[in-house]
Amino acid sequence: MIFYLFWLTIFATAVVCAYKISASDFRRRIIPDVYLCPLFLIGLITTTFFPYWFVDTASCVIGAVFGYALGAIVGIIFEQIINNKNKKAPAPIGMGDIKLLATGGIWLGTNGLAIALIVSCIIGGIWGTLKKQRFIPFAPFFIIGAILALITMTFLL
Repeated sequence: MIFYLFWLTIFATAVVCAYKISASDFRRRIIPDVYLCPLFLIGLITTTFFPYWFVDTASCVIGAVFGYALGAIVGIIFEQIINNKNKKAPAPIGMGDIKLLATGGIWLGTNGLAIALIVSCIIGGIWGTLKKQRFIPFAPFFIIGAILALITMTFLL
């Protein structure tokens, strides 16, 4: 009984952190570390100690490294492209987005991270096209993609 109450508290904290990250990125285009670090640590604790999690710990650590590296490479490439055109333009991918990808890798592993990235890019692209936005907040769409990846991994994989 206490075991389930503990995990329910941890997952509720993770949901609150994910909501705060999404709201902050949508409103101010910033992902605060005060919510991102607990989400990362809760994911690490969950994948290590929760016996019924979808992905093993090794795949989650590889997913975190892969997510961080992928985000950093894409951020560097986009920053070089933008800096060649306009020196005063802000970077399109910030460190919060890169750390969010690492957090997604911890929670989802490599397969779930791939699903979440594909879904978030499609949904974010559609939203940006319909709203004619110049900047698209990544966190809300990535968290939606991560939830859909968890559902997919639960029922289909």
